[in-house]
Amino acid sequence: MSSGNESTPSQATIETTATSPAKMKEYPKPLASHEDVVKDLSLFWDTLRRFHSILSTKFMIPVIGGKELDLHVLYVEVTRRGGYEKVVTEKKWREVGGVFRFSATTTSASFVLRKHYLNLLFHYEQVHLFNARGPLLHPTATFHAKDPSTSKEMALVEYTPPSIGYTSSYPPPCQGSSSFTAIGTIEGKFDCGYLVKVKLGSEILNGVLYHSAQPGPPTPVADPNGSAIPYVETERRRRRSGKRRRSRRREDPNYPKPNRSGYNFFFAEKHCKLKSLYPNKEREFTKIIGESWSNLSAEERMVYQKIGLEDKERYQRELNEYREKLRISAADETNAKVF
Repeated sequence: MSSGNESTPSQATIETTATSPAKMKEYPKPLASHEDVVKDLSLFWDTLRRFHSILSTKFMIPVIGGKELDLHVLYVEVTRRGGYEKVVTEKKWREVGGVFRFSATTTSASFVLRKHYLNLLFHYEQVHLFNARGPLLHPTATFHAKDPSTSKEMALVEYTPPSIGYTSSYPPPCQGSSSFTAIGTIEGKFDCGYLVKVKLGSEILNGVLYHSAQPGPPTPVADPNGSAIPYVETERRRRRSGKRRRSRRREDPNYPKPNRSGYNFFFAEKHCKLKSLYPNKEREFTKIIGESWSNLSAEERMVYQKIGLEDKERYQRELNEYREKLRISAADETNAKVF
């Protein structure tokens, strides 16, 4: 451990809480040198788990874009840039996020990486990079990990107003065009889009911008409260509104169980694993599993497709047997009526 690191414990301050001094947590001794945990992946994971166990803090590997976040890569990239405080001060989280090459559907990558680093790696960094001792420290840069909306971003919003009768109190926003562009702020983010606030003249519009369901800009519709809410009715959404197909197995319990595709088997396997790891995030499983399926190699996908083909053969075999039984039963009934 270099003497330079020992003298500058990341500019963090001592964590002050309502906890009494007798119960205040303190940093343990380094479980390995910083150079060793950077070079040795196994040593990093072993020391990180032991570190959280010693501090009695919750440790769980995050999942981003359907993949487990590589905390070792995150730790290496942040520490090689000077540590958490320096990355925050020099605004290099976007640069760190570029190393991971997240999919286009992964929004707010910089925010998510910063949150996970603060929760899982900050104290580990203080001990192994800066050789910190004594009570736990917290970063000088304030960060509300549970409330991304506290850090507002600028939003460029294009809005096509519906055909309505404008009045003197609500004149058209521009002449000679049915749409216009305005600058507002992103008040909050969620899985499907953004909560935005746009000022138009003397009016302030609060609205929701959803991610487009199809390529190209969505078609907004008017909201009673003046919000701009894009909405695209897809073919899938229309099909859902129709009557559901009745199951033959409900009518006849002897009817063979329908076959499942290779993806269905993959989905069931991954869903079971995710449910055990993240029991309170079932709403996100479908997206995570779908992206995991897309990232499988041809050989890995073939394993599940082969299982699906075998299940299809099973279904056809049982279906033929079922129909044969029905035919024999019908023939027996006919013969019984004749005699």
